[in-house]
Amino acid sequence: MTFADHFETFHGLPVFSLPEPREEPLPAADGVAWRLDCFDAGEMPFAELWRSFTDRVPSADVRALVIGPWWDDEYTELRPALELILADAERFPALRALFLADVTGEECEISWLQLTDVTPVLEAFPLLEEFCVRGGDSQGLGEEPLSLRPVRHEALRVLRFESGGLPGHVVRAVGACELPALEHLELWLGVSHYGGDATVSDLAPILAGGRFPALRHLGLQDSEVQDEIAAAVASAPVVAQLESLSLSMGTLTDSGAEALLGGQPLTDLKWLDLHHHFLSEAMADRVRTAFGSAGTEVDLSEHQTPHRWQNQEWRYVAVSE
Repeated sequence: MTFADHFETFHGLPVFSLPEPREEPLPAADGVAWRLDCFDAGEMPFAELWRSFTDRVPSADVRALVIGPWWDDEYTELRPALELILADAERFPALRALFLADVTGEECEISWLQLTDVTPVLEAFPLLEEFCVRGGDSQGLGEEPLSLRPVRHEALRVLRFESGGLPGHVVRAVGACELPALEHLELWLGVSHYGGDATVSDLAPILAGGRFPALRHLGLQDSEVQDEIAAAVASAPVVAQLESLSLSMGTLTDSGAEALLGGQPLTDLKWLDLHHHFLSEAMADRVRTAFGSAGTEVDLSEHQTPHRWQNQEWRYVAVSE
């Protein structure tokens, strides 16, 4: 999936947008991932949409929630909408997955999405297994930027932050969390121009291994320092526990690929995702041969060509603004 798309499934369930009240019947509450979208609801205020949802759908059976555009005004902060959800947390004992800000670029640029501290979600839903957050408000439009505090959560298996510029303090907080069940971690790091100021050193607790003993997939993606990340991953202890690794969507060049080839063996991986890359043809062939011969599936799709301007080359990530 790219930022241009909506999820068709979430947490293994088909995504279903809550229709207007006159459109019945509704599917079983536990059979779909319920998507709430103020645009689809005729720009209904989120508070009214939330009341309609909780009145019409048996909340005790809901397994997955997807929050689309939540504003009826331009660039409205997420916090008031999130507070409504958190206030009703006890009404959702079966909730196992929550996606905040399933919004496409046509609806709002990813770096304009005004998020908030998302830690209360993990505190309010101790049985949550999948949590996805999109955005970051690098434009400073909101009162409170995206943030996370280190927490311990026993049940979380999937954590994804999709951002055109993920703040370094969020990356550090993830690395300081205790998530013993975490199997899948995906961080879209983005670019400094849109708030992505995380450094390779901020990733150190994650790369060291042991912090997340159940981790099997690691995605460190969409970065303008993808070569530096690849070099760090090439000697990172965490790789030994992984089944799949994604260094996709960023500015990976031959330098980063050479580091991967020359570092610790990665041939135990079942899948290596390098799509959206700037590798030369010769280097791409070397990567295919090295990993393909070991049975590792390698995604080298979406080869990119640098922009040239005033005798300089410019490389770009897949998702920024």
